Amino acid sequence: MAVLILRPLPQAWSNFEAFPRNRLAKGPQNRPHSSRKRSASALVASASTTGASGMADGTNGNGRDGPSSAAEFGTIDDIKAALYQALTGIDRGIFGATSWKKSEIAGFVELLESRNPTPYPTDHLPDKVDGCWKLVYSTISILGSTRTKLGLRDFISLGDFFQIIDVAKEKATNVIKFNLRGLQLLSGQLTIEASYRIASKTRVDIKLERSNITPDQLMKIFEKNLDLLLAIFNPQGWLEITYVDESMRIGRDDKGNIFVLERNDDIEV
Repeated sequence: MAVLILRPLPQAWSNFEAFPRNRLAKGPQNRPHSSRKRSASALVASASTTGASGMADGTNGNGRDGPSSAAEFGTIDDIKAALYQALTGIDRGIFGATSWKKSEIAGFVELLESRNPTPYPTDHLPDKVDGCWKLVYSTISILGSTRTKLGLRDFISLGDFFQIIDVAKEKATNVIKFNLRGLQLLSGQLTIEASYRIASKTRVDIKLERSNITPDQLMKIFEKNLDLLLAIFNPQGWLEITYVDESMRIGRDDKGNIFVLERNDDIEV
């Protein structure tokens, strides 16, 4: 769960629900992907042929009305609302999702990326990226024996993922919350600190600095599988910032993973 802007090693994570749920589109929930008038992926294909600038104002390059897909999601807020609706009930994707659900989410992500209001994000880190972010979706997942070994099926619950970016210090901190049901709901967290440097107008390189698990009771529980835990959440590598505005950030790492985060500066981590 590029804080920054972070990215994992063997598996992956990196790691953002302040977006008002009352803005979600009304209608039947959990209907099959094929029931939409057009899939999100189809919208992306249409957007690519029309051009990102044309999609942004609902017209094509000649000033005439764009394809019907542009009208279907007329604004960035409309796309965000559809994305949040698609994310309902999948717990950030951490424990898996159906293939059609992943495809649906990827389509909305690509549509947002095609209309990115900040094409050169590393030029705007202080005003666009600095601060605290909360993970709302990642393609990195914890499944099967890995989930069992980490106790995430039984007595340990996975809480929120936060990412704190300190642009002045060129540091990013990932905070992954845990709750232990077997120990009177004891709360703890894994903290991973990393440094980063700007590699291009859209990319940052990330270097792991240190990690820590608190309190000691949680550390003792994870100690046996600590390498496995860190392998999932290690952010070292590079992260491409493919979309960022005042409330949402999307990134892709060198393993091909997608991370969607929302700004959450009002929360104390």
